[in-house]
Amino acid sequence: MPTIAVDAMGGDHAPDEVVKGVAQVSLATDIECLLVGDERRIQENLEGVSYNPEHIAILHCRDAIGMGENPHEAMRRRDASLLVGTRAVAEGRADALVSAGNTGACILACAKHFPLIRGIRRAALASVYPRHVEYEGQDRFALLLDVGATVRCEAEELVHFAIMGAGYARRISKVTSPRVALLNMGSEETKGGETLVEAHRRLRALAGIHFVGNVEGNDLVRGRADVIVCEGLVGNIALKLIEGVSEVFTDLASVAAERRLSWRLGLRLLARGIERLRELTDYAQYGGSPILGFERLCIKCHGRSTAQAIANAVKVAAKAVRDRVPSEIAAAVAALG
Repeated sequence: MPTIAVDAMGGDHAPDEVVKGVAQVSLATDIECLLVGDERRIQENLEGVSYNPEHIAILHCRDAIGMGENPHEAMRRRDASLLVGTRAVAEGRADALVSAGNTGACILACAKHFPLIRGIRRAALASVYPRHVEYEGQDRFALLLDVGATVRCEAEELVHFAIMGAGYARRISKVTSPRVALLNMGSEETKGGETLVEAHRRLRALAGIHFVGNVEGNDLVRGRADVIVCEGLVGNIALKLIEGVSEVFTDLASVAAERRLSWRLGLRLLARGIERLRELTDYAQYGGSPILGFERLCIKCHGRSTAQAIANAVKVAAKAVRDRVPSEIAAAVAALG
């Protein structure tokens, strides 16, 4: 079983929820976990839950990076849990990293300590999210990248994102030939400006990628594509919109329920649909987002991650290590010549 380093001090609910999530994993699996952070606080949390001590070790450090800190300034704090955990993976003490901490700091820490896969110019933060399926057996999770590691990209980098996303989907989702699409303002291949037009041309001519063309925003929650590629600015906005839909709808439903009895009765009839919407936007189901493009793996969890989300992220990280995701990506890039 792989060893997964977990940033115990990263996230809005650290270390409590992080430790609980790791404790759950220790009881349900054989995954080895290395909790990185303040040993006293970690141990206090472990004493309040059931766990298997044979599968949990602690790597002590006193410092932690705050969620609102400047990522570049945070890189100077060598004793911060995120940086200590990243170094543990780089040095071979663990096989992958899981953190719910500062996103920018996570990306910079990986860039500092993990080599890029040969041929890859820029890493990408990929988000797994639930979507509707179009046929029986289709994976109910799609992959969107980049969602925050970049702002603007060149066509070649978007092509690399497509290769990385397809490699991840083949290994993790077990999709033999993932359908890859470009997120654009229209389905026509001439839409989106010079960069997207060039990326479309390259992907269409690329052997080994099942490219289905451009998709629009309303296709994100449908089953047309398994991997959707875009620049980080666009992807981050799209992801936050998906996450916010459930919250807004729930708030509106609460207000409606308070005002009229007839509306409360109507909401009862819609209960199944509301629950389905919550499922579609519940990040806890898939745990976290992989940072792809490096020789080592990092799964970035949502800052508000609960124990369930942390546990799922650790399981995904272990699966990605066992299935050799970086090697799959490296082989695909090497095939480009």
